[in-house]
Amino acid sequence: MPKNQTNIVSISPEIQIGGEDIIFMAGPCTVESYEQMRVTALAMRKAGLHIIRGGAFKPRTSPHTFQGLGKEGLIILRQVADEFGLLVISEALGVEHVDLVCEYADIIQVGSRNMQHYPLLWAVGETEKPVMLKRGFMSTVEEWLLAAEHIATRGNANILLCERGIRTFGASLKNTLDVNAIAHLKGSSPFPIIADPSHGTGRSDLVLPVAKAALAAGADGLIIEFHPQPAEALSDKEQAVALDELPRFVEEIRELTGMFGRGVG
Repeated sequence: MPKNQTNIVSISPEIQIGGEDIIFMAGPCTVESYEQMRVTALAMRKAGLHIIRGGAFKPRTSPHTFQGLGKEGLIILRQVADEFGLLVISEALGVEHVDLVCEYADIIQVGSRNMQHYPLLWAVGETEKPVMLKRGFMSTVEEWLLAAEHIATRGNANILLCERGIRTFGASLKNTLDVNAIAHLKGSSPFPIIADPSHGTGRSDLVLPVAKAALAAGADGLIIEFHPQPAEALSDKEQAVALDELPRFVEEIRELTGMFGRGVG
């Protein structure tokens, strides 16, 4: 798809992605409890952020690990979001989850493992909700864009592309965030681009510097895992940034984006 300019995807009357402001989505990998999500929402509100993330349905490599709270997790997300005036992004793991996620979330996430789950892409394409499509960790940029076209051809053009890291030959990191792809797509695709340096590195100490690199390459937003107690997280604890680091994290991102003439929301 030839690019004229980046699409503006409206999440609410006040929040648009693809414009001047960088949109910063934050929260734990997985919704574990009401208390966990409420303290996260409070910290986000104090930091001036607007979109809380959290998985209710979790596609885990091992079936013996925590798979999420399901509908209960979505209810918790919506409760804390409404209390603090936030918006919600959460993943629909299958076609059967789309209506439920639409009921509670403002943005539907399609995860990396489901990038080419075409019935799911068609289903979210038939909704009016914004969709964040994560790149498959073994997928080319062309395959990623064609997956987005599956959504768009069903009538939903409110698409966000999320670069979340790909598999490379290196063994030292979980994944490698493809900053090249972000820069390339900013010049060739109309879809706003979100960077996920949490999955893109798999290490909490690398999240901030890689987030900065993604923004320098032109990313329109970030989605980052923060947890009140990372050592006790039920999933992806190695990449979760401690919630008490959120204010400093946001301050450094604001300083960087200010150099580009962009704000943070």
